Amino acid sequence: MIEARQRMLVIGKAASTVSKIKELTGEKLDVISADDVRLPDASADYVVVDASEPQLMSDLQVCALGLLSALPDGIVLLDDDLNILWHNSTFRQLLRTEELIVGQRLQDIIRPADGTDLRRIAIPASSGEAASLSVRREDRSSLGLRLARTAINLEDGRTSAMILTVRDVSKQVLEKQKQDAIYRAGLEMGNLTTEEVTAMSHEERVVLLKDQILQFTQEILGYDTFEIRLNDPETHELLPLLEYGMDADAAVRRLYARESENGVTGFVAFSKRSYLCSDTKNDPLYLQGAIDARSSLTVPLMIRDTVLGTFNVESPGTLSFNQTDLDFLTLFSRVVASSLNQLQLLAAEKVTVVTENSDRLRREIAKPSDEILNAATWILERYIGHDPDVCDRLHLITDRVRKISGHVGTVPGKSDNAIPLNMTTAQRPPRTALVGKRVLVVDQDPAARDDAHNLLGQMGCEVEAVQNATEGCAMLRNYHYDVVLTDIRLSDANGYECFRRLREINSHVPIIMMTGFGYDASHSIVKARQEGLKAVLYKPFRRAQMLDEVEKAVTTPAPG
Repeated sequence: MIEARQRMLVIGKAASTVSKIKELTGEKLDVISADDVRLPDASADYVVVDASEPQLMSDLQVCALGLLSALPDGIVLLDDDLNILWHNSTFRQLLRTEELIVGQRLQDIIRPADGTDLRRIAIPASSGEAASLSVRREDRSSLGLRLARTAINLEDGRTSAMILTVRDVSKQVLEKQKQDAIYRAGLEMGNLTTEEVTAMSHEERVVLLKDQILQFTQEILGYDTFEIRLNDPETHELLPLLEYGMDADAAVRRLYARESENGVTGFVAFSKRSYLCSDTKNDPLYLQGAIDARSSLTVPLMIRDTVLGTFNVESPGTLSFNQTDLDFLTLFSRVVASSLNQLQLLAAEKVTVVTENSDRLRREIAKPSDEILNAATWILERYIGHDPDVCDRLHLITDRVRKISGHVGTVPGKSDNAIPLNMTTAQRPPRTALVGKRVLVVDQDPAARDDAHNLLGQMGCEVEAVQNATEGCAMLRNYHYDVVLTDIRLSDANGYECFRRLREINSHVPIIMMTGFGYDASHSIVKARQEGLKAVLYKPFRRAQMLDEVEKAVTTPAPG
């Protein structure tokens, strides 16, 4: 039996090298020049390379050196029927197979999951043209194929063939699918019809949005441990909106948008920059969120240059997040921020409409209410001690008028579920100390009385106004007030006289005097100050000045 002789392939200056090697090896090896080998018969047991002129190496020499198999892309030589003539080892690795590939049809080796017939690819007719295709395989991996025709001498005499390059594009395909899913999520979160918006309360829309964020965060991004907080524009406190998988104490921890001492979340909201924590055990900013968290990723929720809040995800493994995770969470956070902003705009529009309607109704009802109260009080003082039944009826009238006026002036309070976002519509700063406080205004100017009703009524005060000192004293004798505002020029008394008469009725009620004159001819303010007057408002005064003085008056303890 004749044993198969081993082959040595000589690459380089073969003419001078082959003869010398043959002399050394004798009859033990077949020594062959690479120039004499025809593709695809290029196998050899040994390869000798004369590298004195590597820049002149032929394509076949490069192949023999194994460089083609070291490429990250699979390279396949095909005939016109897409049968495989040759391939590098990378192609076999991409297919995850050990079976014989040479001689098989490309269709049978690739095995497209959707049954795509690869023979229907628009095969290039001439050299230099290329066709591209992405194929999903049965094992759920995705391959990117690029087919080009090239001039090459084959053993059967053909002078052209197809070169196929193949690469694994599974990651890119998944990223594209995730991008598409985030885009669809954005459309769905903002897809409320006019009827749905009108029918749903603000709290119901908040619940719906939270459910959608939870669903998409888990299904699209695949995160099971995360937290969303919203920035209160007044206090910069980061208020919890939604959390899943976080430690119970961490979920209710008070955090603020500050550079330090407020964890990664506070730093991100303060700096407006994302933060990737690779190891929670060794990160000076990190505060424990999930009990088993070893890495975290936090991005700001932004609308233009405004921070609406933060989105934080955590993982039990170190180095769990990379730049791709950051990119996708940033993209998804834009969708979330846009939806939150839309929700805020709807809430702002509703608040604006309610407030405008409340102001208009308050203005319309203020004057007749004041007239009824003043008239009823005038009658009441004359019947006291004479006809108890009439007095009871008058008290009933005044109580009902006051209750109606109080309801008209009420502005809905801040709901526990309301989203504390930056409002595009200017909001009235809350004056909680004024809510429910009863204010008596004595001023002969109708416009001044209307302004007091509107301004103080917006803050939740119960305002009653009269036009002279006699009426003011009658109101104070019969009803309780937390503060009295009186002008120094009245038709039946100057400011000091009105001040003295009011003090005789109630020595503890705070009194604020108002004047529109630079010169006080009766010296009312000087005299009243000597007897304990605490505050004076000079017309025209700013809105905040009146609110500040009234708030100070109702919150300062009465003298013992």
